[in-house]
Amino acid sequence: MLEEKNPSEVKEIIDNDSNIVILDVREKWEYDICHLDNSTHIPMGQLLERIEELDKTLKHVVVCHHGIRSRMVAKHLISIGFEKVINLSTGVEGWANDVDLTMSKYA
Repeated sequence: MLEEKNPSEVKEIIDNDSNIVILDVREKWEYDICHLDNSTHIPMGQLLERIEELDKTLKHVVVCHHGIRSRMVAKHLISIGFEKVINLSTGVEGWANDVDLTMSKYA
């Protein structure tokens, strides 16, 4: 089952779990503007060919700009056997507004 978490909830999870994978599924130009620290960048369009880079046994927080692409990716991960998947419901936009006010933003 897919969990949806807001930025504050995701920050708490990240702060308390050193084995978490933050999976950013945005395009490279988006990632270059801003991203969460220690995130793994695999654009959504490359996920199928790079899926072996992810460990199904770890907890994954999936991130995009507003939470829509990441929700689709998170649902896919669950459908192929990932058990611990969380979607950052408001994406990096919400993270920049609620957690890291110094983070760069884009339209």
